[in-house]
Amino acid sequence: MADDLRTRLAADPLWDYALAFYARDGVETACLQLQDEAGMDVCELLWHCWLYRHGLRLDEEPAELASIRQWQKEVTVVLRTLRRHLKSDAKERAGVAEVRRQLQRAELAAERETLERLQALAERLQTLSPLPEPRPSLKTSLSFRWQLQKKAQLLALQTLECQLDPLWGPR
Repeated sequence: MADDLRTRLAADPLWDYALAFYARDGVETACLQLQDEAGMDVCELLWHCWLYRHGLRLDEEPAELASIRQWQKEVTVVLRTLRRHLKSDAKERAGVAEVRRQLQRAELAAERETLERLQALAERLQTLSPLPEPRPSLKTSLSFRWQLQKKAQLLALQTLECQLDPLWGPR
């Protein structure tokens, strides 16, 4: 990957992008739907959206993704599961609500760590290539990783694509 592209990626931190993108209309709901119904990792999905924003895609999955996915499985998913498990008790008990808030903060910190690892990976990857013109859909760009078939999942992915702001010109 060219040094100017590395510089451009470094100048657009994935964490900042993810926070801004996730706050857009429908993005949170779409991400959570794809996470809960299709098993997509939201951080990895946001990473792919960030790459897509920069007009890039993975040619193949890098081996380094395995350790990032392991982190997500062993840390982030565990924290999320605990937080969700305490949801009903937190409504009735202030102490449980505080534990749940702390778990939520820890989950967010774990997701930030994941996004920082994904950005660092992108900055050193040799397996990124420019998206072809005309630009393929986000679904096509992600098809090597996730095969979505259900209408609701496809609509969720379409919601994400509609909210993307490519940095590299009109469709």
